[in-house]
Amino acid sequence: MALIPSLIFKASRLLWRFTRPITLGVRVVLIKDRSVLLVKHTYQKNYWFLVGGGVQRNENLMEAARREAKEEVGASLGELKLLGIYTNYFDFKSDHVVVFTCDDFTLSGETDKEIEKAEFFPLDNLPETLASGHKRRIQEYLQGKNTSIVSIW
Repeated sequence: MALIPSLIFKASRLLWRFTRPITLGVRVVLIKDRSVLLVKHTYQKNYWFLVGGGVQRNENLMEAARREAKEEVGASLGELKLLGIYTNYFDFKSDHVVVFTCDDFTLSGETDKEIEKAEFFPLDNLPETLASGHKRRIQEYLQGKNTSIVSIW
């Protein structure tokens, strides 16, 4: 079953090489008790990521963040705060990522088929395989740089 999402991901990367799309996504830094919730995807098992994904048509950014958190880790989010807006040119895309923080949420324990594993990590002991852009967002959060940053991913 994990093979299908992996094949779709690889095919998408090949397609992006030719179409060079402009994309919009959201991520959420979910903080509880000085720990952050990270996920491993079934199609990218080598890295840990912040919760999030793509914004759908006719969906605003906060709705997308809430939907992705619900789908990926079964989270119901309270207040969201904007951390920043970032641009990423990896994989031949012009990817724009809006990152929110949230420390007011509940978890149902349900994850979707896209998520292999979800786990809390202490903010002072993050996994070595945390994706680099995601690590930078957590560092910005820790440095108190939560005043709506606009930067490169």
